[in-house]
Amino acid sequence: MTSILEVKNLSKSFRGRRDWPWSPKSVALEPTSFTLAAGETLAIMGETGSGKSTLAKLVAGVDNPTSGDIYLNGQKLYDANTKQRCQNIRMIFQDSEKSLNSQRTIGQQLEEPLIFNTRQTAQERQNTVKQTLRKVGLLAEHYEFYPHMLSTGQKQRVAIARAISLEPQIIVADEALVALDPSVRAQIINLMLDLQQDMGISYIFVTHSPQIVKHIADKILILYRGKMITFEKTEHLLNKPQQPYVEQLLHEHL
Repeated sequence: MTSILEVKNLSKSFRGRRDWPWSPKSVALEPTSFTLAAGETLAIMGETGSGKSTLAKLVAGVDNPTSGDIYLNGQKLYDANTKQRCQNIRMIFQDSEKSLNSQRTIGQQLEEPLIFNTRQTAQERQNTVKQTLRKVGLLAEHYEFYPHMLSTGQKQRVAIARAISLEPQIIVADEALVALDPSVRAQIINLMLDLQQDMGISYIFVTHSPQIVKHIADKILILYRGKMITFEKTEHLLNKPQQPYVEQLLHEHL
């Protein structure tokens, strides 16, 4: 299977207060490498502080790496090339409530990516947004709604709509399902799997949940204190003995 995303030795370090040159560096992520194929789902797991969210933000372009490279379809992504990344790699954040602007309608917020990344007219943007709302199981009428008028599950559907509006190749979901109750979570997972099948999207899921991983992930990448300790196909990890840390991540809460 041909890789659409190739991450090579990506790392992130921080310095202490005010970036004084003599302040010690804090390593959030040691050099990490992995690949992702079209239509594939990668789960990133690890305990709190392991570097999961750091890696997700680096891939999505929310933060810049200290070292390493990211290649999309064989072409290197540069920090300054935000438009290419924005069109092809989108992110869904953990808190859909905070990721939406309470002062603007859903339609206005979903039109923003189209304004900055397409040449569509105002009418075309409106039509695209309404079609996208239907894709995620909402109504065209939700275009006029404000976030406070929606349930938690509906807000997460809006966040997904915003992520798919530019028809990206990759969606990075950083603990995007953690705040949902089990029944709503199951609906959102099924929606994302349907969108993956219809649109050929690749997913990178940051999650603590072994249940979700076993249900959706083709591959698993596990981090421990900023260091990648394994990157394998899900079935291989689940079917052979692992070190205690990996066993705990894969089987806790079951």
